[in-house]
Amino acid sequence: MLREDWVNQTVTPVNWNDDGDLLWKIRPYRQEDEVQWLRCRLLAFLDTAYFDNVLRAKERYANPAIELVAELDRKIVGLIDIECEEEPGTVCSPSSDPAIMGKAGMIWHIAVHLDFRRRGIGRALLQAAVSIAKQSRIQRLEAWTRDDVPTQQWYDAQGFQKVETYFHVYVQDDEVEGCMSSHVPGLKPRYVFAHYQGENTRHIERQFRRVHSCNRYDLSLI
Repeated sequence: MLREDWVNQTVTPVNWNDDGDLLWKIRPYRQEDEVQWLRCRLLAFLDTAYFDNVLRAKERYANPAIELVAELDRKIVGLIDIECEEEPGTVCSPSSDPAIMGKAGMIWHIAVHLDFRRRGIGRALLQAAVSIAKQSRIQRLEAWTRDDVPTQQWYDAQGFQKVETYFHVYVQDDEVEGCMSSHVPGLKPRYVFAHYQGENTRHIERQFRRVHSCNRYDLSLI
């Protein structure tokens, strides 16, 4: 289902308190949400391992995408973006389950503003997105996250399964010496972001100050 097909529809759930006041609602992302979307994502990641993963513009996806936000008092307090495959294997990693070989969706972004956590907003965003994904016959969702324990526990609680892990390595300042060099005259590396997929993880963690595990989580929709 393309975003333009449902952008004007009301998306459930909507959360109300005992007095009948609207707490927040889930709805499709609109272009005019971009600045608030970027701000929400930034504040959601501020105390996580992604604190410096800052976007200045929201991505536009090559494939059909589910793009939802949680709104409270006209403010964006949560978000989820899922890019959906039109053919298996074009966006997501290969399935680890031979029974799930159809189209998958990549959760590129899911975040809740740090002032609005633990209200069920993340779960509601995921549930609304799953409902839409199933209509498009998406069989599996894939997400990647770093080593923040509360985030990993959240994925576990939503029924995701951890599938694989590799490492994000930030090579900085004095760590670059003797580790990396440049063949370009006059160009000297001072800061490098790298992926480590080897077996000697303890050595990597001792050698470099900033190392994060990056973990893949899959959720079956069938």
